Amino acid sequence: MAEIIPLCVPSVGSAEVEAVTEALQSGWVAPAGPCVDKFESELATVTGRPEAIAVSSGTAALHLALLAAGVRPGDEVAVATLTFAATANAVAYVGATPVFIDCDETGLMSPELLRLALSERSAAGRSIRAVVPVDVYGRPADYPQIIAAASDFGATVVSDAAESLGGSLGGSPAGSFGEFAAVSFNGNKIVTTSSGGAVLCSDAESAERVRYLSTQARQPVEHYEHTEIGFNYRLSNILAALGSAQLYRLPQILAAKRSHFEAYREMTHTLDGVSVLDPSDGNCWMSVLILETETDARTLAEQLLAEGIATRPVFKPMHLQPVHSGSDHSYITGRAENLFLRGLVLPSSTDLSPGQVRRVIECVKKCLGARSRVW
Repeated sequence: MAEIIPLCVPSVGSAEVEAVTEALQSGWVAPAGPCVDKFESELATVTGRPEAIAVSSGTAALHLALLAAGVRPGDEVAVATLTFAATANAVAYVGATPVFIDCDETGLMSPELLRLALSERSAAGRSIRAVVPVDVYGRPADYPQIIAAASDFGATVVSDAAESLGGSLGGSPAGSFGEFAAVSFNGNKIVTTSSGGAVLCSDAESAERVRYLSTQARQPVEHYEHTEIGFNYRLSNILAALGSAQLYRLPQILAAKRSHFEAYREMTHTLDGVSVLDPSDGNCWMSVLILETETDARTLAEQLLAEGIATRPVFKPMHLQPVHSGSDHSYITGRAENLFLRGLVLPSSTDLSPGQVRRVIECVKKCLGARSRVW
């Protein structure tokens, strides 16, 4: 078998090595220091936010954002069902109940279903406290409509922008929407700090609350004094240095991702019943193939793996996950499940070579070409 083309691995070079080495040599190895301050300032600029707080993971960022938004045990939170588990897990961390909202044809939270959920839950005396749209595969959700619906019913919008850094919507950067937003710097994200994330806040007061909770809720006195439960969620100075080096390369990374996507989209023009999820102004973090052919996504995945090409199914919707089988109040049309069954994520690493991209395309055509017919 030829060398396997991975799904999505980080792009790390000499600039990152130099930045991390300098951070190590500075002596700042704790979850504080000048590199953290610098990284937070850069993140705020890139996302158009007044404040950014760097934390240990995107999941931690969601958890802190929900706490700062005032979500408490017993509350209900509207969550996009087409997402990674972390989105719903963070809701569970604060003791709230997720109300899953299906997607529209784009794979993003349906504003119409959200408004229906907000209206019906309010009429039932169970107002939804917060709304968590998800920028799936780097494509910002329809925030103008989502924010309008949430505002009409007094709900706070917490954007799960874990995957969309560098994208935009209507000229505004991803991460700039909602009262809070959470981004991720996991190893496979568009920018990585190995493990890490950030909470993006609309004002200094909210940012202060997030910072306080992320540092064990320690009171500002000389001894260790705590009046409420906090969390050990801050990002290390060393990882922040890595993040700054990655942010500097963001335009280059975005251009590479877009190039991969455009090559895959061009491929679909030669195949019946095959398309890719349109990223619009997204960051092209992952390219997703959608099949309406006799060859289903699972079969194609097996065939591509035999050719040395790694792929992954589209996210299994949260309302289908066994851990959420008891969810009674979900607004589901079947669109997310349909994408799960028909979608396949193609290799999307920043450093994919032209030859690797050609190999993926040739293998997809080989597997689907002559046998690909619309149902």
